Amino acid sequence: MTLQQLEYVVALDNHRRFSAAAEECHVAQPSLSAALHKLEEELGVKLFDRSRQPIVPTELGKPFIQQARRVLRETDALRYLVSDHVESHSGEFRLGIIPTLAPYLLPLFLKDFSEKSPQIKLHIHERTTENLLALLKREQLDAVLLATPAEEDVFVKDCLFYEEFVAYAPHEASILEKRFLLTEDIDPHRLVLLEEGHCLRNQVVNLCALQKSQSGWSNIAYEAGSLETLRRLVENHSGITILPQLAVLDLDEDQMQYVRFFQAPAPVREISLLTHPHFAKRKLLAALKESIMANLPGFLREEKKVKRVLEIG
Repeated sequence: MTLQQLEYVVALDNHRRFSAAAEECHVAQPSLSAALHKLEEELGVKLFDRSRQPIVPTELGKPFIQQARRVLRETDALRYLVSDHVESHSGEFRLGIIPTLAPYLLPLFLKDFSEKSPQIKLHIHERTTENLLALLKREQLDAVLLATPAEEDVFVKDCLFYEEFVAYAPHEASILEKRFLLTEDIDPHRLVLLEEGHCLRNQVVNLCALQKSQSGWSNIAYEAGSLETLRRLVENHSGITILPQLAVLDLDEDQMQYVRFFQAPAPVREISLLTHPHFAKRKLLAALKESIMANLPGFLREEKKVKRVLEIG
């Protein structure tokens, strides 16, 4: 039994397809299949039921795979225990990030991170919160950037900043006549939301005390997949959308006149880095966090003493 064989077992459990597992492990599919067959012969048991598609672990395979994950995790911990004592740091880092944060936060720090940490290979995965947490739980990601709280009892949380929500309503006179908004100023029948599955949708629903099924104009039921779609919809038609503050950084002067902030205590989302309790790549994580924090706009680095963190659920 070798560590390489254990890596193949875990990869196959992650993907449930030989082709995808082989691609992850950078080997030919026949090589991976032969190595797993050899391991099963050595153990005298079948680890996977190949008669099903996608394949699934056998009852005996399930505890074996769990233990294989632990062995590989501890092996990584040993490697990074040594690397943390040498001056240079290198390796691969798998970062997950939610879609309502990725297009606005990543451009702020990626260039700086690449220049300061050229020996770290950063793999970025953009997924919804539910998918990111599932991947992190299976240790297929090293860390995730998302809105919290989110299963904080399961993962280790490092809060980075609080981001305010703003209203964007180019054609809504009742909104634009106000300097600061109250949540009751938002007409739920004029509000356009993200589709189900985005945590930001749930936060807006909670902010405006909406029924979860309520969205869009009175005669059009529309739920968008991205914040950019929401913004363009209300620009070219009518209605109101709620955006996180980073999403309005690139707006021009004319567009900014349609942005309205909420009255204190400002509704915010808490953005955090989550890691698995057994996470080992501390030095790589520190380099990533340093670049993120150094490149945040000033308004995100300021401590907001009066704030209202919106619930996700």
